[in-house]
Amino acid sequence: MNDTTTAATGAATGGVRALLRLEGLALFLGMTVLYGIWDGSWSVYAILFLAPDLSFAAYLAGPRTGAFVYNTAHAYLAPTVLMTAGFATSSPLVLSIAMIWLAHIGIDRALGYGLKYEAGFGFTHLGRIGKDRN
Repeated sequence: MNDTTTAATGAATGGVRALLRLEGLALFLGMTVLYGIWDGSWSVYAILFLAPDLSFAAYLAGPRTGAFVYNTAHAYLAPTVLMTAGFATSSPLVLSIAMIWLAHIGIDRALGYGLKYEAGFGFTHLGRIGKDRN
């Protein structure tokens, strides 16, 4: 892919895509290590780690609704606000949820699962995912 393809598909390619995926890996590792240092419950981590993927069920209402709900659950905005609120209120539970949520988003990005376009679940800002990548 070249810059023209990137503009046409809305997906990052090349070095930009690699950088975004590395950022995701760094976020996952950082939040997981911080959660461990925080001495968070690993059973809570395991239970909540995949919770954002429940947003996938919104695709039952169609690709537009699915993309909106999925992106809301997989954008940095909400867990960052949650983490800020956790620090402001000194709430260990809120901070734990925020760290787990950010770790989830990080590993998704590292694996190439980006924010979704309305064209369907396989169309992401990190490129096409699924069987028909071409």
